[in-house]
Amino acid sequence: MAEKNILAYFKSPEEAQHAARKLQSLRVADMSIDRFSADPGGELNDPMNPLTGNIASLTTLTLNADISGPGAGILGAADPSASGMSSGGEDGTEGRDILLTVVLDEGVFPQAMRLIEESGGMI
Repeated sequence: MAEKNILAYFKSPEEAQHAARKLQSLRVADMSIDRFSADPGGELNDPMNPLTGNIASLTTLTLNADISGPGAGILGAADPSASGMSSGGEDGTEGRDILLTVVLDEGVFPQAMRLIEESGGMI
């Protein structure tokens, strides 16, 4: 049979792991749980000291991000949260930085979708 894939977003690793345990009973070919970030520098670092004027960029100050190049700085500064003008994520995606990726048999696809949504996942 053919395979289908699902990308589901969760607010915590525990929610994603709960869904993954439920999905194990289905014919899962591959599954992974990852955390992702819009920060191109990876993990967040302590900001430079704004009291001394030692600020590398607006992105470093507002997002507390480790920016390693001009392209990454521009990308970070374009993020709505860098300007403070963001409306706060009305679409429900706010805080969903855990990605559950599932590859499974298409015969159990509808059941897998239900299990993920019941576990708090957003597809």
